[in-house]
Amino acid sequence: MKKLMLAFGVVHAITALLFAAGGLCLIVIGAQIGWEAMSAGEAGLTAAQDVIEAIGILAAAVVALQIAETIVEEEVVRDADISAPTRVRRFLSRFFVVVVVALGIEGLVATFHAVHDDLSELVYAAALIASVGLLLAAWGVFVHLNRSAEELEPDAMQDAKDEDEKVQGE
Repeated sequence: MKKLMLAFGVVHAITALLFAAGGLCLIVIGAQIGWEAMSAGEAGLTAAQDVIEAIGILAAAVVALQIAETIVEEEVVRDADISAPTRVRRFLSRFFVVVVVALGIEGLVATFHAVHDDLSELVYAAALIASVGLLLAAWGVFVHLNRSAEELEPDAMQDAKDEDEKVQGE
């Protein structure tokens, strides 16, 4: 069983490395798009759209890097058992914060493009923003219900805090 758990740790580490590599590639692409927008000498709407597109790509990079960090901290460094309500809430909350922000930025980018390029695309941008709202509401319900479960296991929160101190070296 220990060999199987070690194999899962290696797979998690490789997955985190791939997410980080993807995030770094997105940072380079976003920076190139932003640089080209600024150095093209064009001002106005076209440059603004390119910069906003670069911001959307950078938001996706942040998501990839945050997922990599979460996988490393939770699955490789901590070797955490995420069956406890506290651990599940914290793991998912870290992930959802970044996803909700990134999708919100993508919704704004899509809205900007739709307003300036093709108003028929505005429906899709609105659907994306509405989906972000639903995701945020569902996350809030999850956190609320999960907090109730945590009250049944008060030691789990202290265990998670003790584990945080060990990982952070405090």
